[in-house]
Order: sequence, then C-alpha cells, then structure tokens
Amino acid sequence: MSLHVVVGFGPAGAATARLLAEQGHSVRVVTRAGRSPEPGIEHHALDATDLPQLTAVAQGAAAIHHCAAPPYHRWVREWPPLVAAVSAAAEDTGAVLVVLGNLYGYGPVDGPLTEELPQAATGPKGRVRAAAWEQVRRLHEQGRIRAVEVRASDFFGPGVTDGGHLAGRVVPALLRGRPVSTLGDPDAPHSWTYLPDVAEAMAEVAGEERAWGRPWHVPTEPALSVREMAARLAAGAGTGPAVVRRIPPAALGLAGLFSPLLRELKEIRYQFDSPFVVDSSAYEAAFAVRATPVDEQVKATLDWWRARPTTR
Repeated sequence: MSLHVVVGFGPAGAATARLLAEQGHSVRVVTRAGRSPEPGIEHHALDATDLPQLTAVAQGAAAIHHCAAPPYHRWVREWPPLVAAVSAAAEDTGAVLVVLGNLYGYGPVDGPLTEELPQAATGPKGRVRAAAWEQVRRLHEQGRIRAVEVRASDFFGPGVTDGGHLAGRVVPALLRGRPVSTLGDPDAPHSWTYLPDVAEAMAEVAGEERAWGRPWHVPTEPALSVREMAARLAAGAGTGPAVVRRIPPAALGLAGLFSPLLRELKEIRYQFDSPFVVDSSAYEAAFAVRATPVDEQVKATLDWWRARPTTR
C-alpha cells in the first residue's frame, strides 16, 4: 500500500480520502483548517499554495489528488496559484498528480461531451479550468510531472449538500413531500455523476500509467432530466409525485444580487437550458470502474439525507 495526499476535503476530497484509506493506503489530507484524525487519515492544516509546506507533507507520496476548490466567485483569482502549487509539489516529490476537473472548459456544446472536444469555454470560470488543465498537461508532456485529469458532471449522492443541483435545494424538500425549484428546463436530459464513482475513478487512475497525460470522464449513468431524477427520489422517499418548478430567469437574476453563488451560476445556465450529456465510454473501455446504477444511487442518497439531523 502507498501514501496518498488529498488536497481539499469537500465532498469529492472526503470521498476520495476515505476510499483510499478503506483500500489500505495511508492518506494525508490538506485543508486550511485541518480536522481531527480519522482511521487511516491524517489531517494537516496548511494553505495548499504554500509550496514548502505542501511539498513537505507530500514527501514519499505515490499520488497527490487535487480536489480543492476555492469559493465559486473566487475561482478566477485563486485557481491559478492553487494549480501551480500542486503541480510544483508533484514535480518536487515525483508523485502522480490526479486533478479533479469538471466540464466547464468545453463551453456550450451540441451533442454529447467527449474528451476529444476542444476546451472552448468563453466564460471566465470555464476558461480558468481549461487553462489549469492545459498548464498541467504541458508539464506532463515536458516530462516534469506525471498527471491525469478526471472530469465529472454535476455531483449527486451522499455527501453532496449545498453545492449540488440535486442536493440541499431538492432532496430535503422531496423527503417532506414539498415542491422543488430548478434552474433551466426541468425536462432537458442532464448527466449526474455519482460522488462515490468520482472517488473510485480518482483512486483507479492514480495507479494506471496508461491513464496519465490526458483527461477522462468519470463513468456516469445515462442522462436523466431534473424532473425524472426528482420523480425517482420522491418514489424512493415514498412522498408521492414530485412537483418540479422552473426558477424564472428574472427571479434568478434578482436573487443573484444578494448571493454570489447564484450570481455566478449565470455563466453555466446553458448546461440546464438544453441537453447536457456526458459520454464516459472511453473510460469504461479502458478501466474497471463502472457507474453505479441509478436506483442504487437514489437509495444511498436518500438514506444519507434521512440520517442527517436537519432532514429528519
């Protein structure tokens, strides 16, 4: 078993760290605030852009898993130094750099998203994510680091709360039999990536040399609309038919005056106004991880939310 360093302990970082520990690896987690130790996991409080400290923590690591994300409205300013630091730490230590990416870099696309599409985003958050991977890819091609990016669609599943479009704004309401509101067209097909599958892919590609040097889409079940997913969740919860309402664009714009998060969502609203479908067949043809069936995803997600004190 090996030492792995996980930078960030949001939903994806926590799931990845805990999976690696369950697999028998030693895990060190880097966050600004730190946390109490848990089985198989050391928590280190430091700023990941502090290269000497990050490199010290990562000495001897087989892989550095970059799962950290600044607050949404600070991406443009804070992503570049964060990516520069984790890349430099990978170069200094020889660890494989596994970057958790998303799909913003493609920008609006007609048809399914594949890894071969250009990174053609026009919005600032999409451009900064595309530039981050380009920087990492260039270092890999120069032989300075070994790196891979794992790209996921919108997270769904246990551990996903305020940041998920099918999480804090949806599941608690459905558990109480209440209507839910959604961005964009509630009937547009949309790909939802199950969080435990993200962790499985992050762990798998770290040890697969043939994965390195390119991006991969996390195995993701066929796209389902918000209305279809809400119906499955409501059926699993036993709370009757799901009532799904579209948030009017004007209301979203007004709410954005008071919420930085909602204000920033304007850039990626295209993902919900029309079909947004991920093709993960390349990963599935090359590696072992497969998407968890949707019914299992729904059950595990509902069980997790039911166990939370705020949703009982």
